[in-house]
This record gives sequence, C-alpha cells and structure tokens, in this order.
Amino acid sequence: MLNKVQLIGFLGADPDVRFTQEQEAIARVRIATSETWKKDGKRQEKTEWHNVVFFGKLAEIVGDHLKKGSLVYVDGRLQTRSWDKEGETRYSTEIVAEGMKMLPSGSSKSKDDPASEEPPARGKKSAAKHDDGPF
Repeated sequence: MLNKVQLIGFLGADPDVRFTQEQEAIARVRIATSETWKKDGKRQEKTEWHNVVFFGKLAEIVGDHLKKGSLVYVDGRLQTRSWDKEGETRYSTEIVAEGMKMLPSGSSKSKDDPASEEPPARGKKSAAKHDDGPF
C-alpha cells in the first residue's frame, strides 16, 4: 500500500509550535496550493488549504525558520483523526510531514542587491535560466 503526499505551497500563517509533556515539539501549519486555468478566455483559480503537522526536530526547524508566506515543499502521509465533541464524532484529515524543504519564494530577493544573486557554478559557463518547475 502507498500513502504518500507531496506539496509545494505557501504558509497561510506563522507555524503554531507546541510541546508535549515530554518536550517533543509539534508544529502545525496550513499550506495553500493553487491551480489556474482558462475557461471561456477568463483566468480561473482554485486554492486548496492543507493542514500539515510536523514532529520532533523537524517541528523545531519549522518553528524557527518558516513564517506566513514562506514557500515550502512537504512530503508526508495522510492521516485522519477523530474525536467526540458534544456527543458528535468529528474528523480531521491532515498531512503528517516526513520531510520538508524551504524554497525561495522570489519575493525576498532584490534585483538591485548583488548579494542576492546566485554565483555561477564553478568551472562551468552560466546557462540560460528557464523554469521547468521545482525539480
């Protein structure tokens, strides 16, 4: 069986980091992913919100380095939890993160700041940049 999720999206708010009684960090974030398409010549967009939970050292890193608007790659698995509230069973599906990579959002780099530019790879000529996605 396979239970695998991969997302690239933006944090909708700063991470909510808490600690268990055993001092294990738990970080929760909401990540927005969007898709766009054209219908009848008009641009359409749909945004999905994903609840993601991080544990342990990964949760600490998320709390220390990510903030609202951060672009992030997350891989993990889907998990559904249930609980009773006022006699009614409630359900929540979330992504339990197993890995995370912080991605450059493009907005934090200034075109006028030479320090923000990536240096060309050593021993190779600079190739023309093109964007085929994050991989």
